[in-house]
Amino acid sequence: MAKFNYKVTIISTIAIVLLSFTDQSDFLAEQSRFIRVRTAINEKKEFIEKTLNENQISIDSLNLLLIAYKDNDLLDVYAKAKQKETYKKILSYKICARSGQLGPKRREGDGQVPEGFYHLNYFNPTSNFYLSLGINYPNLADRRKSTASDLGGNIFIHGSCVTIGCLPMTDECIKEIYLLAVYARNNGQLRIPVYIFPFKMTDQNMTIYKSQYRDNEELVAFWDNLKVGYDLFFNNFSELNIRVAENGDYIF
Repeated sequence: MAKFNYKVTIISTIAIVLLSFTDQSDFLAEQSRFIRVRTAINEKKEFIEKTLNENQISIDSLNLLLIAYKDNDLLDVYAKAKQKETYKKILSYKICARSGQLGPKRREGDGQVPEGFYHLNYFNPTSNFYLSLGINYPNLADRRKSTASDLGGNIFIHGSCVTIGCLPMTDECIKEIYLLAVYARNNGQLRIPVYIFPFKMTDQNMTIYKSQYRDNEELVAFWDNLKVGYDLFFNNFSELNIRVAENGDYIF
């Protein structure tokens, strides 16, 4: 989303949100000071507890991992108890608006949604887009891949169902996603992973999309690199251990 859309809310909440990161046990209490978070708790906590209980996960031990598929307009929520190693899918949400094309974000103003391996780095309970969760774009891989002087930023999962480069949800959906992330953060999960893929990168889909984009060798090579991480996650459903090569490729 364009920078100016977030400036007011970032200025108004940054002190409180950053302060809340200093003491994980107080994160839920700090977030609950905001009316939209309290509304989410009142309306959605029962549903979240029921969903977690059906998957043998306590709300007090929740860890979270999010996976987005741009061309499928989907955000899948994976969860586990923090003492466990493997995640399971517990919920899926429709991404309700789309921006840009398939392919990574490489510069400010390109309208692109990033592709790659990220984590949540910001909770905004007074967003212009109801509630929003910041994604740490640009990451090291993005910076090493791009030649632009300004890569852009302010990429969020947010409500209000409008977007320029973000992952927008309806307000009802973002209440649930935001609250799940707050509970996970309150349980000590400092880096909630967010994996953003162009599409479901099955072998069959890779063949189809690589044929469609065969004239774009750089993009196909980038997707081949993402698929290594995609396959690794879906082989064992564990959080990926990721490093970044000098050329910006992900190393798993």
